[in-house]
Amino acid sequence: MTETVVVGMSGGVDSSVTALLLKEQGYNVIGLFMKNWDEPDENGRCNAEEDYADVRAVCTKIGIPYYTVNFSKQYWERVFRLFVEEYKRGRTPNPDVLCNREIKFGPFKEYALRLGADYIATGHFCNILKKDGHTFLAKAKDGNKDQTYFLNQVTEAQIENVLFPVGNLLKSEVRKIAEERGLSTAEKKDSTGICFIGERNFRNFLAGYIPMREGDIKTCDGRVVGRHNGVAFYTVGQRKGLGIGGGGDGQAWFVLKKDILNNVLYVSQGEDDVLFRNELLTDGFNFITLKPDKKEFECTVRIRHRQPEQDAIARIEGDNVRIVFKNKQRAIAEGQYAVLYSGDICLGGGKIDRIF
Repeated sequence: MTETVVVGMSGGVDSSVTALLLKEQGYNVIGLFMKNWDEPDENGRCNAEEDYADVRAVCTKIGIPYYTVNFSKQYWERVFRLFVEEYKRGRTPNPDVLCNREIKFGPFKEYALRLGADYIATGHFCNILKKDGHTFLAKAKDGNKDQTYFLNQVTEAQIENVLFPVGNLLKSEVRKIAEERGLSTAEKKDSTGICFIGERNFRNFLAGYIPMREGDIKTCDGRVVGRHNGVAFYTVGQRKGLGIGGGGDGQAWFVLKKDILNNVLYVSQGEDDVLFRNELLTDGFNFITLKPDKKEFECTVRIRHRQPEQDAIARIEGDNVRIVFKNKQRAIAEGQYAVLYSGDICLGGGKIDRIF
């Protein structure tokens, strides 16, 4: 019997080519589009409607059935609410990480299985490795597009029957395939906005959910050098958009830290030593497949997407992991994820809780 694959169709070129390749490989392919955000943007546009139109065009071209499902309630409760709470705490959350664990490989996969799927597939740039009876998450061929960072919170059970057809392709090859097969999404630009919400005026969008108060921008010695529109708008290490003029030694200003309690944003001119740290502690840690036998081991680490992997020592401390870097890291942001690798295998990740 022909095996059935339900493909998570986003309206982008990667999921379009994913569906196409699986159809050409002989699978019974079903396209499934998720609508997880109902509110239009500030211009009255609904990204979901535009993306669904692209899904419809691609599935019709390929010749596969397609459906839509609404997980707005789950997205709000499991992803967006936590996203807002983290910002209120002065942290820098990553909704794409939670979205993968809580939606794409959660309710979406469960729904797909009820449709009769033997597998689910997405357009993520990553790979699956089967070894010794276990399923491992592995890096993609295209290092510039590798998305294992965003999947650091999934479990082995969630990826056991998952296919990533573009994981062994370069992005340029994906677009070429789409162009040669006449897919309408061949030249569609990649989404860079918040998962399922799209590109927004971030400050205006966030202000709709978090009360913002103006306050002082200070140096570490207490000198007031400007005013901010709300501490939560800023990120540690941020350089642009501070609204501070010249002065001082003429170097650029950087955000050093955020004091949510007192509504103060602390900055410094130049690459201040305070920006560079070599140790962090996670708040919980998700080992995707196997927890290492050793309490301390060498690995490579990313503290943000597309960052070159950094050499480090990881120490397991209960449910958490302490990471000590070989070289100091710039602007480690609380609320982001520290993701560990062993060669091509993504071991998992944990939310950055404290920095030393």
